Amino acid sequence: MKTRILMAAVVPDGYQAMVGLERWTASAGLDKRLHNIIRIRASQINGCAFCIDLHTRDSRRLGEEEARIYALDAWREYPFFSREERAALALTEAVTLLSETRVPDDVWEEAQDVFGDEYLAKVLMAIVTINAWNRIAVSTRMAPEAPQP
Repeated sequence: MKTRILMAAVVPDGYQAMVGLERWTASAGLDKRLHNIIRIRASQINGCAFCIDLHTRDSRRLGEEEARIYALDAWREYPFFSREERAALALTEAVTLLSETRVPDDVWEEAQDVFGDEYLAKVLMAIVTINAWNRIAVSTRMAPEAPQP
């Protein structure tokens, strides 16, 4: 698969605006492990190989357990995700699949109960940001790094 276009080279100002949003979400005070499972789960749903690769690597560097990374696609079936992580993952799925789900009230209310308004807003921004990155990466066919021996 060949990359179609390098957004950073073609529209550097627009790309830098996305980088600015990414920097904001990264510094907004979200738990880094939670932020990465949001990124991975949205990327799985969107089929974004580049972002799955990037954020699973990030998660491993932060000490995330392999079993939890592998389980994200079926997180509801595993007992080792906290209430906060479950709320974030449910919201991530609902927002990522917006045209199908319209973000159900029960998903929103659980996230609001768990996080409160300010932290919930930051979680939502993280979800929106990774979905934007997924759309850029999938559309332009950004390739993940080659595995290292």
